[in-house]
Amino acid sequence: MTKRHNVFVSYHHANDQQYRKKFEEMCEDVIVSQSVDIDDIDPDLKTETIRQKIRDEYLRDSTVTVVLIGKQTWQRKHVDWEIGSSIRQTEYNPRSGLLGIILPTYTRPEPGKYYIHTVPPRLYDNVERKYAVVYDWSDDPDQIQEWIHEAFLRKDKIEPDSSRPLFGKNHTGSEWQ
Repeated sequence: MTKRHNVFVSYHHANDQQYRKKFEEMCEDVIVSQSVDIDDIDPDLKTETIRQKIRDEYLRDSTVTVVLIGKQTWQRKHVDWEIGSSIRQTEYNPRSGLLGIILPTYTRPEPGKYYIHTVPPRLYDNVERKYAVVYDWSDDPDQIQEWIHEAFLRKDKIEPDSSRPLFGKNHTGSEWQ
């Protein structure tokens, strides 16, 4: 049996809350959720304070970050910050594994494909580096547990790409450049 992992779920709170809930309910026997709930963090705090709270209060004990990818997830500064903090090795916060899961609401160019400029750019950088993998949504918790464990194993074998500047604000438009 594969080990349970502490999983941080990063997602677009306004659009994809129902999928985060479904993901956590479906996987409750194979993961321990470490995620931020809506209204957990005061949005009026300074940017660096929000980043620090995410890193120190939510990501600290996680071993893998799962990014749920809907059609606007790539635009969210918090998703970018969460990915950035997840892949950073610090004295107090070890690096996490990373993977993305394409939600059923995501608009595809064709089955099994995704537009590279409509997934979070920092996640895409790490797919290119082979630090992360993007999968299609699955209702099979055993399959998801396998993906999570593979991400956990990759984190110590491949150096992540954290070269992209962090988002300063949410982005708009249909894709990133």
